[in-house]
Amino acid sequence: MRFELTDEQRAFGEALDGLLSAADTAAVARAWADGDTGPGLKLWARLADQGLTVLATEATAVEVCIAFEALGRHAVPGPWVESAAYLPIALGHEVEGVATVAAPPRVPYALDADVADTVYLAGPDGLAEAEVGEQRASVDRARRLFAPAVEVGGAPSLETSGDSAFDLAALATAAQLLGLGERVLADTVTYAKQRRQFGREIGSYQAIKHQLADVRIALDFARPLVYGAALSLAEPVETTPRAVSAAKVMCADAAYLASRTGLQVHGAIGYTQEFDLSIWITKIRALVTAWGTPAFHRARILDSLVGA
Repeated sequence: MRFELTDEQRAFGEALDGLLSAADTAAVARAWADGDTGPGLKLWARLADQGLTVLATEATAVEVCIAFEALGRHAVPGPWVESAAYLPIALGHEVEGVATVAAPPRVPYALDADVADTVYLAGPDGLAEAEVGEQRASVDRARRLFAPAVEVGGAPSLETSGDSAFDLAALATAAQLLGLGERVLADTVTYAKQRRQFGREIGSYQAIKHQLADVRIALDFARPLVYGAALSLAEPVETTPRAVSAAKVMCADAAYLASRTGLQVHGAIGYTQEFDLSIWITKIRALVTAWGTPAFHRARILDSLVGA
């Protein structure tokens, strides 16, 4: 299959990139991690005005992937997967304000529940409103995780399949990882062209060229799986969950390779929390296991292939 974005889809992605490039998202992410959610919520409102919160119900999964790749590329904090991917499908309508959800066992904690207008707990009978429980630590300081506490509302019946909601959330996470990997690779290439050792740019050394090329190949191989799964979600078939899981596994592997390579090329400065690279690297590490661990998605692929 030859897949290319339409002119309208490219323009949508470029508009998002332009908006986020001007928003100093690194500063927004640092403020969010420190408990100052004001800048992040202002950015949330601007992105909602651009239609990001209605994409799941009013656009296609392709547009959802375009948006979430941009969110990943710019490390935008907040429960975007929950509010703009999972809950609109699970509830059957657009979510008002900022919402988050926990869906044990695959998603045991509710992301950023302390700033959400509504916190949901997903179970076999549907969704119920829940209270904010105990906070748990994340490797990504801009991801504040909370165990959902006592349910405070009834569990409405879902209008659509819970699996469809999970698949779109997992695919949105894969798209975020793709964007994160692309950003880390771009920043690492820029650094390799600037950093000099022994009288030469370090990017001129063959070993570093090979490492960066491996990342480029991994990301390029992951991208078609993302959009292939997005097309499959438009008209779900038996292999749709497998396509989503394959995209999540490949994007997680590619982004993680980008983070490891970026850290190695940057050297000691890459380990410092003050350096912006840390924002992207820690978010990649957190999202690798978000909305289904690699083991879960690999098992789902295997079960689909062998018919278990």
